[in-house]
Amino acid sequence: LWNKDRAELIREIHRSYFQAGCQVVETNSFGANALKLKSYELTAQVRELNYKSARLARESAPDNGFVAASIGPTGKFLQPLGNVSPKQMYEVFKEQVEALVEGGVDLICIETMMDLEETKLAVRAAKENCSLPIIASMTFNLDRNGFRTMMGIDPKTAVTELGETGADIVGANCSNGPKEMVQLMEEMRSYTTLPLIAQPNAGLPQLKAGKTIFSLNAEDFAAYIPAFIAAGVNIIGG
Repeated sequence: LWNKDRAELIREIHRSYFQAGCQVVETNSFGANALKLKSYELTAQVRELNYKSARLARESAPDNGFVAASIGPTGKFLQPLGNVSPKQMYEVFKEQVEALVEGGVDLICIETMMDLEETKLAVRAAKENCSLPIIASMTFNLDRNGFRTMMGIDPKTAVTELGETGADIVGANCSNGPKEMVQLMEEMRSYTTLPLIAQPNAGLPQLKAGKTIFSLNAEDFAAYIPAFIAAGVNIIGG
């Protein structure tokens, strides 16, 4: 809603990222899909909120700055685990993609995904309804069995099937700090020749005095960048 109600603050955030050296910023639209916004009785505003998110980022970008459409998960399960049909989920992503493209984004960033089938539907919706480059990024946790999404998807399956579905760039974001993310990128690179994107957290979040704190400062975070490059990563974010 801040895309409507506090537009200048959103522009200021975007500008601050460009001023810090970013070449690409993401729209404030991560959860702006009809299934997620239904909980807030905002489904009638899906198009407007996504369109405005794209415009605010576009208006904040310098001439050499790029805008990526941020598309996150719906928060719902596909049948038979849940009650959302593949067709319905496809239409939800299509609605979001079309509004973001109309708003002037340069590429589509589908991210923080855990369910491979949902991610593939989002990639299809983007591929079939725009001609922009598509990033497909999932979120993985590391345990004794290696890296897996919450739905049990391993990196090899993820990058292989997302590439076959039409993603132009694959990778991972969130959940891990840069130390673990480098390891994940090395594994992903062995399974794909597509460009790789890595967007780690600044360490794992910790709750201190009621506030979420990320442990790594800018210098500590930057120290990992050579390792990402050595691992074959093409796009680095956070």
